[in-house]
Amino acid sequence: MPIPTPKKEETQDDFIERCMSNDTMKKEYDDNDQRLAVCFSQWKKKEKKSMREPQIERREIPLSEFRVQRKDDEPLRFTGYAARFNSLSEDLGGFKEKIAPGAFRDTIEKADIRALFNHDSNYVLGRTKAGTLILEEDEKGLRIDNEPPNATWAKDLAVSIERGDISQMSFGFRTVQESWNEEGKIPIRTLEIVDLIDVSIVTFPAYKSTKVQTRELMERNDINVDAISRVLVKKEHDLEINESDRAEISEVVNKLNKLLPEDETVQQKEPPEDEIIQNEALSREKKLLLKQKKMIMEDK
Repeated sequence: MPIPTPKKEETQDDFIERCMSNDTMKKEYDDNDQRLAVCFSQWKKKEKKSMREPQIERREIPLSEFRVQRKDDEPLRFTGYAARFNSLSEDLGGFKEKIAPGAFRDTIEKADIRALFNHDSNYVLGRTKAGTLILEEDEKGLRIDNEPPNATWAKDLAVSIERGDISQMSFGFRTVQESWNEEGKIPIRTLEIVDLIDVSIVTFPAYKSTKVQTRELMERNDINVDAISRVLVKKEHDLEINESDRAEISEVVNKLNKLLPEDETVQQKEPPEDEIIQNEALSREKKLLLKQKKMIMEDK
């Protein structure tokens, strides 16, 4: 069994107590002071990890309810949803996800958020501070009302949306508060509070073709990509890695090892044990004969 690691909601005192009483720890570190030092080291790793700034993540939804509004003598407007509440995502690489109502409430009240094209800050469609982007939560999700600039590229974008050439809406965010449900085969993450970075109309979803190609390549070689992703997600978010996860990863490691060509240095195998014993016996016999020969010469 591995050394214990702190659980997500576990306090320092609770973890230290659990770590100190762990059978593996008692076996590996019978000295209490040494065991306590290792337990504190494990806790410090969690603290250091929690201090890191959350990475920016991106999620997409289809522009199924996105509208380009054109009215006489009025500016062009884009309206629709950048996110949906309580809608379970597809597999995002080891986990699925949904957004809780209220997840955007704080950030849209306080932050100065921009609407972009393809998450590119050179193509600003609107901004909350300028009043050209309105973000609000309703019962469905995060709704946007955007007045794009009177620029050729924005007008061309409107035409592309109407034609169906561009059909994805995305938002970038950092996670502030989340929860996890580990009851099923794949963990489900609920985004409870997020820090919204931007909303964006996108040509392509965030998953790049290279990621798809990597998955296809691994699946062709019978490598369980989902198992790898699931364990990495659990490790990243301090979730429990169970025996089933360990078995699947062990199987992946074995399959990967079989794909490796034999190392020439490994091919030079040591002789069998009986041959080694025989060689050692011959060496001892040779030394004995030389010693006897030397004694005979000295007697003469």
